[in-house]
Amino acid sequence: MRRRRRWIAAGMEVMLALAVAGYASASYLVYDQMSAVAAHCGGRFGEDTPTRFFRADEELSGDWSASGFDTTPYAMPDYQEVSFPSRDPRQPHLTIRAWWIPAGTADAPAIVIVHGIGSCRHDPTMLLPAGMLHRNGFSVLMLDLRDHGDSDIEDGRFAGGTEEYLDVLGAWDWLQAEQKVPAHRIGILGESFGAGAAIIAMAEEPGAAALWEDSGWSDASVALDEELTRNGFPTWLAPGGIAWDRVLTGDDPTVRSPLDEMAKIGARPVAIVHGLDDTHIWPHHARDLAAAHAKFVPGYEAWLVPGAGHVQSAFVVPQEYERRLVEFFRTGLGA
Repeated sequence: MRRRRRWIAAGMEVMLALAVAGYASASYLVYDQMSAVAAHCGGRFGEDTPTRFFRADEELSGDWSASGFDTTPYAMPDYQEVSFPSRDPRQPHLTIRAWWIPAGTADAPAIVIVHGIGSCRHDPTMLLPAGMLHRNGFSVLMLDLRDHGDSDIEDGRFAGGTEEYLDVLGAWDWLQAEQKVPAHRIGILGESFGAGAAIIAMAEEPGAAALWEDSGWSDASVALDEELTRNGFPTWLAPGGIAWDRVLTGDDPTVRSPLDEMAKIGARPVAIVHGLDDTHIWPHHARDLAAAHAKFVPGYEAWLVPGAGHVQSAFVVPQEYERRLVEFFRTGLGA
C-alpha cells in the first residue's frame, strides 16, 4: 500500500511538472509571437517616403485594402533625416531616427507622428495624416520607435507603450531644443498601439498640448486577451506570457493603462477616432477612453467611423478626416 502511494505521488509530481512545463512553453510561444517586432519594415513599405507613397494601383497589406486611393495631393517632397535621443534615463544612448518635414513658415505648430507595433514612418497609414497636416501648414516629425524601422534596437520587443512613450517625449524635447517650437504649439498623433504610447507620453508630460488618438486600446490586459482570442490562443496563457516578458526583458505591457492615464491628461484637448469595423482593436476601447475623457470634458464622445477597419478611417473618409484633424490641432495648438 505504501509503495502504491509513493508511485501515485511520484506520478502526480511528474504530471504536475509536465503541466508546468507545458504551460511555460505555451505561454512563451504567446510572449514571443505577441511582443516580437520586425525591426525594419522596409520589406512592407520600403519604397514609401514622404515624397511618394501608396499609388492608386497598389494595395495596403493587413485586414483591409485602400486600392484606388491616390495620395499624390498629400506628398511632402522636402523632408530631412534627423535623429535624437530617447528621454529614457536608462538608455541615454538610445537613438531615435525620424523625418522632419517643416512647414513653410518658421512659427508653424508641429505634430509628432507615432506608429504602431510592427509599423514605422514608411507606413502609408502614417504618411497620409502627416500629409494632411503638412499641406495645411503644420510641421510634422515622423519617428521610428525603438526596435522599429531605423531607430536603435533595444531588445526587439514591444513593451506596450510603457517604454516607447519615452521615445515620443524625446521627439517632443527635440522639437523644442532644435527647432525652437514652443511647447504649447506641439501636438501628438498616435495610431494603433502607438496611440497607447502617445497617451502615456501626454499624461507624463504636463506641457504636451493636444493629442489625436486613432485606433488605440484603452487597457493592455483587455487588448491582450482579445488579441490572443483573435489568434486562436486561450486567454489563460496571458499571465504566463507577461511573466516571460518580465523575466526576459524587464517589461510589463500592463503596468500602465491608457485608460488610467486619461485622468492625468485631464481637460487638455484629446480626439479619439476609431473605425467601427476594426477587428484588430475593438471599437469599445474608443468608447472607454471617451468615457474617461468625458469626466473632464462633459459630453465628449469618440468619433466612430462606419465602414472603417483598423487605422483605415483616413482612407475611408479622407475629406472629413482631414477637416476634423486640421481643425482639432488648429484649435488645440492655437494655430
